[in-house]
Amino acid sequence: MALGLEGKKAIVEEVSEVASKALSAVTAEYRGMTVEQMTALRVKARETNVYLKVIRNTLAKRAIEGTEFACMTDSLVGPVICAFSLEEPGAAARLIHEFSKEADALVATSVAIGGQLHGAEQLEAVSKLPTKDEAIASLMLVMNGPVTKLARTLNEFPSRITRVIAAVKDQKQAA
Repeated sequence: MALGLEGKKAIVEEVSEVASKALSAVTAEYRGMTVEQMTALRVKARETNVYLKVIRNTLAKRAIEGTEFACMTDSLVGPVICAFSLEEPGAAARLIHEFSKEADALVATSVAIGGQLHGAEQLEAVSKLPTKDEAIASLMLVMNGPVTKLARTLNEFPSRITRVIAAVKDQKQAA
């Protein structure tokens, strides 16, 4: 079923709005995937808050104009699916990377993050970016280290005094 002009405008507006809020984007070629695989990919995308859209390349190019993902224009060739991370920078890359292990037909073509276009070889590196919870946990661990060391140091002072007094007591009793 062919889209009318109004339908195309609506799609471009929707994708443009998502792209303006997204943290990163991944394009992947999906040629050869089954309907069941595409459905499973869409379900996983909803669960991880990744906006996933199969869109015509000309419409996608218009949608990402003026956003930080305009660098992806040249990578929109052939049948591609666009995935935008809405909460975590690595979510879309993680989704495509993990799902491409299950479906060999899904092949990443480009990754864009922070206005920089990266090739598909960077997909794994971006997918390993920590989630928000992991980043907060590691930050808390780093912040907790000096405080713990300070507490141990302050606690050590009374212990030393107690040991010195006990040693003096033992020495006087021995004499």
